[in-house]
Amino acid sequence: MKYSYLSVRKKSIVTKELQLLFTFFSVTFFMLFMTYFFVLFKEYRFDSKSVDIVNKKAQIKLDIKKMQYEISIIEKQNLFSESIFTANTVLKDSITNLFDLVPNSIVLSEAKLLENGLILYGVTPNEDVYNFMLAAPLRSIFHRSYSSFYPIQNGWLRFVSTNYIDEEGDSISED
Repeated sequence: MKYSYLSVRKKSIVTKELQLLFTFFSVTFFMLFMTYFFVLFKEYRFDSKSVDIVNKKAQIKLDIKKMQYEISIIEKQNLFSESIFTANTVLKDSITNLFDLVPNSIVLSEAKLLENGLILYGVTPNEDVYNFMLAAPLRSIFHRSYSSFYPIQNGWLRFVSTNYIDEEGDSISED
């Protein structure tokens, strides 16, 4: 006997609502696990990047120290080159002044610059021209001056003039 207008259905434990609920929970758990794994991956990458950054920072500090050392060496070389340039300029000016000091009647054949002196080789018409025009200015510059003369065939004299500047402790005092 049938009293119902509907047909009988089979009943199961898994209903449509339960399947839907199970699907939502599965998707939710899947998303939670994926988020957890994503956070773990990002943490791993962050740690590896932070280690790389610390290593790069240490390398940069070493490079900075190396560059500072090289800069100090370059600065020392620059000061050294400036002192050489200054010494060369002074020497050039001294040589120019020396040749300006020599009168036209005296001919120099050689000039040797020593650390604390000067040796001149040349030819002069006579000893008086040398003594008045070249020896007097040399004596005002140098502490000790010595001259020697040798006659040559044309009547002129060949001379060798040695001039020295005494160090402050080496000066000879005359009493």
